[in-house]
Amino acid sequence: MSDTAPSDETVATAGDGQPQTIDAFFERLGNTAEKLPKRLKQFADYIAANPDKVAVSTVAELAERADVQPSAVMRFCQEMGFSGFSQMQKLFRSDYSQKWPDYATRLAKLREHGTESPSALLAEFVEVGRASLENLLTTVDPRALQQAVDVLARAETIHMIGFRRAFPVTSYLAYAFEKMDVPAVLHSGIANINMEHLIRPNDAVIAVTFSPYTPLTLDMATNARRIGADIVAITDVVTSPLAQLKAIQLLVTELDVGAFRALSASLSLAISLAVAVGAQRNRI
Repeated sequence: MSDTAPSDETVATAGDGQPQTIDAFFERLGNTAEKLPKRLKQFADYIAANPDKVAVSTVAELAERADVQPSAVMRFCQEMGFSGFSQMQKLFRSDYSQKWPDYATRLAKLREHGTESPSALLAEFVEVGRASLENLLTTVDPRALQQAVDVLARAETIHMIGFRRAFPVTSYLAYAFEKMDVPAVLHSGIANINMEHLIRPNDAVIAVTFSPYTPLTLDMATNARRIGADIVAITDVVTSPLAQLKAIQLLVTELDVGAFRALSASLSLAISLAVAVGAQRNRI
């Protein structure tokens, strides 16, 4: 009898390659999404952004929401190693439903009984903020988080890149690093000043972007990777364009009130990352 323990990959997949856990499913999705045909990639992006819908929707409903044909849904399931949709849905129902709170029902009740008054809006933003924070504990892989801290702690300089909605996250990181005397550069884009020339091979970049992804962030992260810098991505789904850069991905799902999204989870992740990096640098 062998003393060798089965690997994580062996445990996570069945003999036919079918993922046995949600984590294994999304790891495979992140590795294969860019190789999928256009319509399957479109459905993959929808699943990555709306994983909670799989357990409670039909093939027709998912196809309509992702704007693809039902046949594309079935082909996607087979690409992921399942015999059909029901098999994939069973995985989501048994595993994923335990991780994600039923925030949709609570928000619906708030909207039913509230108005657009400031107090009603506050209640909604508090609720989605709470749900986003709870989700953060399941979307961020602890191994990826530790890997990110290790990379950032040994970097000569940390560069923060993020614009538009992501800018409050990068500016908060810059503030925290400055307080802990961690060498860091905030790429703000103010006055159209480009500081990409400061990025060196022994540096690390924290790139923050969410769908729809900011082209400037993607371009700067791509250039930094080409130089040889490590990339830590704070983004929303495993199919984010940053995955193509072999970035360490820390995934955040921010829920919205109407078309407005707060940054409750993103900022909590940012300060946790900054403090962990500061503490580890002091131990080195």
